[in-house]
Amino acid sequence: MLPNAVRKHEKRGGGESNSCMILTLIYLSEFRESFPLLLQNAIEIYSLHVDCKVTSRYAHTVITSRVVNRANESKEALFEVELPKSAFITNFSMTIDGETYPGIIKEKKSAQDQYDAAVSRGQSAGLVKSTGRKLEQFRVSVSVAAAAKVNFELTYEELLKRKLGKYELLIKVKPKQLVKHFQIDTHIFEPQGISALETESTFITNELNNALTKVQNETKAHISFKPTIDQQRKTPGLDDTLLDGDFLIRYDVKRSETAGDIQIVNGYFVHYFAPSQMPAFPKNVVFVIDTSGSMGGKKIRQTKEAMKKILEDLNPEDYFSLVLFSGTVRLWTSSLLQATEENVERAKRHVETISAGGTTDINGALQKAIHSLDKDTTAELLPDQSISMIILLTDGQPTTGELETAKIQRNIREANEGKYFLYCLGFGFDVSYTFLEKMALENGGVARRIYEDSDAALQLQGFYQEVAMPILKEIEMKYPDNAVLEVTQNNFKLLFDGSEIVVAGKLSVTLNNLHSPLAFQHASELTLKEEANIREKEQVFQHQKYIFGNFIERLWAYLTIQQLLEKSASADGEQRENLEAQVLNISLKFGFVTPLTSMVVTKPDAQEVANKPTEAGKSEQIAPISN
Repeated sequence: MLPNAVRKHEKRGGGESNSCMILTLIYLSEFRESFPLLLQNAIEIYSLHVDCKVTSRYAHTVITSRVVNRANESKEALFEVELPKSAFITNFSMTIDGETYPGIIKEKKSAQDQYDAAVSRGQSAGLVKSTGRKLEQFRVSVSVAAAAKVNFELTYEELLKRKLGKYELLIKVKPKQLVKHFQIDTHIFEPQGISALETESTFITNELNNALTKVQNETKAHISFKPTIDQQRKTPGLDDTLLDGDFLIRYDVKRSETAGDIQIVNGYFVHYFAPSQMPAFPKNVVFVIDTSGSMGGKKIRQTKEAMKKILEDLNPEDYFSLVLFSGTVRLWTSSLLQATEENVERAKRHVETISAGGTTDINGALQKAIHSLDKDTTAELLPDQSISMIILLTDGQPTTGELETAKIQRNIREANEGKYFLYCLGFGFDVSYTFLEKMALENGGVARRIYEDSDAALQLQGFYQEVAMPILKEIEMKYPDNAVLEVTQNNFKLLFDGSEIVVAGKLSVTLNNLHSPLAFQHASELTLKEEANIREKEQVFQHQKYIFGNFIERLWAYLTIQQLLEKSASADGEQRENLEAQVLNISLKFGFVTPLTSMVVTKPDAQEVANKPTEAGKSEQIAPISN
């Protein structure tokens, strides 16, 4: 057990972000009445370095921490890193007095017996667990002899996702002590050119601002944060630190009016497509809001607050309606209304009257929403070339009407027939996220968890902003027959303003040029073409110090795994087994810790197994295994 004085520092939240890392290294000591007096830096972090290379959106982060035990007896050092849930750990090692203890990635099932045996002994301390909206925590502790040194090194990789027009790297810094050699180094290389770059921090003072340097040219940027001990110090004469908060880097790239940008390294290609300045399709949106008893209090207040803001953000050419449900289902108006100023104000007044009470009929509510869109579409009451979507917000399980989740999923899939996009928002942790995710994926949408925090209303608004501006539909990225292999998803139902399509694959033959016609619909069917000279494209990445290995091949593997995992979430039986087998093979080949693999971390006196948590389940507790 951790003493309370230490345990309270384990609780951390996380904000919405594309990439984030929080690093804490503290030491544990035997609990005594004099424990507060022992909270001195017996375990001293004398060097902490975060090195991040972002090459064409693909981020490779290495965290290195060097510590020494200044006490005259053994102490326990704890290494903690919070990394993005979207990232895959690829390497971890500890070096103790010159001897290295590496982490070995293997099939999850092969480590399960060891895990189960440790759990049966009551050992449940975790190496990896979910700790917030976008974070998961890696932690490992080791006993350090008097005057001994330990080096910790953790590596993870991820593809930065463009959202609302920016890529974002968020580093949460929390060393809990002054660090003699503290440095964050971020190198960005974008062959398309960097169009915007900004940094932000919640803890940088005027003094600390002098430790921040930013150098940028056409295609490269280097951001360095290297504060001295005195700059880190919060109070003169004391050892408290200012380094406690968020360090953010946001950027975007230049884009031309073409079918995107193709980049090639060592026989693998990646194709990025994110058109700019395109008008949005009008939307037909049915908001399906849970008003059951469990939504009472703060949840319903936050939902009402968010809905009023979202209604204000509707475009005048949009159409909308509200379905409110508990044990009964209430349709606000018989038909969808155009989002005129008058109708929006009417809807806001209606939202203000919402109260919570009763049971939960999810099946009936979604059926009502689909029927409403069907009726108005048949009557030609909705605009041509518009996008119809249903946004469901619920905080619990179905408790009336149809109760079996598999039947609800089938009912909605059969009623919808792929006509309307379904987005499912699960409020809190009483919902079955697996149920919502599968239902959304089967109907062209996505699921998102809304956390029960003070900013829940902002989370709801933020999700709506992501889907508020559909600019293209029915997009197909085509490549020459027999020229490419193992291409990732290349057909997309929708593209939203501020986001980006990414396709990667392997070149199957020796080519001079790669042609890529791109077909999509806006006001009418259009086709764009992109041609890439392979030799010229490969030369772009030669002799670049920012490049890490065959990064496009690793990007392809990362993207393939993520898409296979998404497919498996809505698959059953043999199909799901085949998808998971593919994930396992690629994960092992490229050394990724994914939901199908584990990392076995060897320590001098034990082994521990790190599994990757999933959003659908609770935090996976990773058990230590005694030798």
